[in-house]
Amino acid sequence: MMRVRNPFRAGVVILAVMAGGLGHVSVFGEDAKVPPVSRVEAVLAKEHQSRENEIKEEFAQAGLTNVHFQYARMGRPPKNIGLGRDVPADKAREAIRLAIKYNGGIEILLPERLFPPRFITIASSNYDDTVEYPIDQTQLAKLQDPTLTTESFHRLYRDLTSVPLEIKGRHLRPY
Repeated sequence: MMRVRNPFRAGVVILAVMAGGLGHVSVFGEDAKVPPVSRVEAVLAKEHQSRENEIKEEFAQAGLTNVHFQYARMGRPPKNIGLGRDVPADKAREAIRLAIKYNGGIEILLPERLFPPRFITIASSNYDDTVEYPIDQTQLAKLQDPTLTTESFHRLYRDLTSVPLEIKGRHLRPY
């Protein structure tokens, strides 16, 4: 156990560090470049499992390098996508393109408030109809517009995932 000889002096040093009085304190990895997308989690149909390396390479070419796949044991994965609020528009469009290619489309958007800022999920079964926002092909085409900036892309995405949802099924409670 370390003994502090002058507790007052130790307190002054701590306060100076907290106030920034001793200059900049480095944090491990602080100067590392932050990737535009921190992680992509995707569920793909079982038929794609034998091509995982090829598909990972396609994601990497699209700028989505930290990709983790799971495979549906039976049936087709859900046709949904969820994007964090800071995912650049070009990377979001690539994720949409790849979700359409490998899961046959996108029919549901998951709101960005559910995810870390630079996170993408494709075909997640972790969410229920209380946060699933149906999207039609016209709306999906608007999200794929290459002229959208990141800010305008996310404004449209938030607009599409903020309309009140009709609660149905097991979430209804008779009173």
